[in-house]
Amino acid sequence: MSNEVKVHIPGELRAQVDDQTEVAISGATVQEVLGSLASTYPVLGKRLFSPEGQLNRFVNIYLNDEDIRFLDNLDTALSNGDEISIVPAIAGG
Repeated sequence: MSNEVKVHIPGELRAQVDDQTEVAISGATVQEVLGSLASTYPVLGKRLFSPEGQLNRFVNIYLNDEDIRFLDNLDTALSNGDEISIVPAIAGG
């Protein structure tokens, strides 16, 4: 079953999604939603996923404010109305 979720797009990635702050996408899992997002916006997809299809290690994904790494990662099931936030890691030094 697919659920519609909101994907919050951070400022530094908005240029890849026509300057939208959030995008509504349907999917049963985080993987399905991010995959659809990457298909619709291929430039963003290259920022999110490696060529092998793995989530880039400098990208953190939160489902309703909880890091998906502490849930079922990309296999985390979604409910209608859930919110996903993309949070690029910031390196400094």
